Amino acid sequence: MTTVEQAEIDQQKFDIEDFLKNLTRLPGIYKMLNDKDTIVYIGKAKNLKNRVSSYFRKGAASPKQQVMVAKIKRIEVTVTHTEGEALLLESQLIKKHKPRYNICLRDDKSYPFIYISSEQQFPQITAHRGAKKKKGNYYGPYPSAGAVRETLKQLQKIFPVRQCEDSYYKNRSRPCLQHQIERCTAPCVGLISPEDYREDVNNTRLFLEGKGSLLIDKLVQNMDKLVTDLEFERAATVRDQISQLRTILEKNYVHGTRGDVDIVACATKAGIACVQIFFIRNGQNLGNKTFFPKITDEYAPENILQAFIPQYYLDKNIPYELIVSHKPEETDLLIEVLAAHAGHAVTISPHVRSDRAKWLQMANVNVENALLTKLSDKQGVYARFLSLQEELGCQEVPKRLECFDISHTQGDYTVASCVVFDREGPVKSSYRRFNIAGITPGDDYAAIYQAVSRRFKRLVKGEHEAPDILFIDGGKGQVNEAEKALAELQVNNVMIVGVSKGPDRKAGMEKMILPGQEQPIDVTPGASGLLLIQHIRDEAHRFAITGHRARRGKAKKESVLETIAGLGPKRRQILLKQFGGMQGISRAGVDALCSIDGISRQLAQRIYDTFHHQDE
Repeated sequence: MTTVEQAEIDQQKFDIEDFLKNLTRLPGIYKMLNDKDTIVYIGKAKNLKNRVSSYFRKGAASPKQQVMVAKIKRIEVTVTHTEGEALLLESQLIKKHKPRYNICLRDDKSYPFIYISSEQQFPQITAHRGAKKKKGNYYGPYPSAGAVRETLKQLQKIFPVRQCEDSYYKNRSRPCLQHQIERCTAPCVGLISPEDYREDVNNTRLFLEGKGSLLIDKLVQNMDKLVTDLEFERAATVRDQISQLRTILEKNYVHGTRGDVDIVACATKAGIACVQIFFIRNGQNLGNKTFFPKITDEYAPENILQAFIPQYYLDKNIPYELIVSHKPEETDLLIEVLAAHAGHAVTISPHVRSDRAKWLQMANVNVENALLTKLSDKQGVYARFLSLQEELGCQEVPKRLECFDISHTQGDYTVASCVVFDREGPVKSSYRRFNIAGITPGDDYAAIYQAVSRRFKRLVKGEHEAPDILFIDGGKGQVNEAEKALAELQVNNVMIVGVSKGPDRKAGMEKMILPGQEQPIDVTPGASGLLLIQHIRDEAHRFAITGHRARRGKAKKESVLETIAGLGPKRRQILLKQFGGMQGISRAGVDALCSIDGISRQLAQRIYDTFHHQDE
């Protein structure tokens, strides 16, 4: 290599120390570029020098960040007046360039509205997407064109306002099919007066503005007037309108919610992130939209919402409130930027009560279900099984996996879980839990041994299919106990793999431990087989925790009653059912207690005294 070539190589290296010497401490954004001049990451900072330097401190970055930093050949910065301006610019640039290492929203579509024109004698109602240039009223946004079509279809059955294009409307000489099926009153050929048509349009506006109760009151008054005037046929039509409206409003109305609210829920699992938004406009639920942001590392939901919210909302109409499943990292900054962009106050609410809490719970259930559906995609799951075969060196593609985990509270109420996956994903009908007893509290090794023994005794009896791989959430000790249990039962055709948590218990850094091997086996970081292992391990952990909580809760519920002499299991269950739980029993008097079959006055007195001895 010549001196000139070496000089060129040295010139290509990125000198971070020299770069940081001249870097400002003002707010702004920074773009990291690779040797092909492609942007690999965009970030914003309140203090550019502090933020950029943090990537180059030893031990400060994650393994994936270290890979990213190694690819940097150049950094460009843009200084802004405020951190809020930096957030806006960062959001715009991420959406434009979609850098590899950013959390990227991959949905850039504008959202549809319902539009009612205002410059015509017989206004048209239709779907609209794009710039709002035409005069009239816009209602929405709706999560999809399908949601708009469904709403228009419902409205057309109740208030038959025309939905045809102006070019079609102006060239009619006779009523179209929509009039024949009673979905339009044919204003094109003068079969309805402007006054009556305007009434239908005004009623439609009231519905879309969320004033359903006011609209029904108005229609009821109109029906009463028609009955008084002996116009029974028209009164029956209004009655049908009221009935249809009540059905729609009961289905779509969000109790206790006024104005424009979006409910934003996020969930992550096995390297996949899912965000769902429920759109509440004028008290009505307009539906929901699902997103799967691109992520290259394991991010917490708080981080994902921090990146998602500005990318999604800063080119759309922003509602007055965002109810979120997790509090974003920089909530105050987001509120400031969103409010400035929207021109009105915006709140971000991570903690809500009453009806709002119910709707947030619904959003959380939906986002978890969408994520599990994504993870359980048949093609995706099979690809992960193929990767798993390669990573673990199996001779054939595994067909069935089982994973065990242990959960307890300081050794009490220990529960072991066993979850099962096949090539189509989780097999929930085969999940099992084991209440662990007869061991030293907190002895996870003994718990694993007992659970595996009990599970595989049933296998030996032919009660269920054998797994190809048995995963154990734990290290060498747990793996050795599982191996011991299988050896005693002479089960020799099952591969045992321990899944040991990596440094700082960080996902993606797990160690795979095989029986008899001193060192963990190497697994390719980011391999889809590793994602499958994470998924089954997380599912076993979830299943164990829910079982443990149920056992602990049951024990606490029954523990006080178990101390009462003469009160056996059957009577305890009767009491709990009759009084609706422990709180009801604790409030009951002696007379109420002894009115229950099998409870004598003496026993009732003992029960009463148990709950009130502190007051004596």
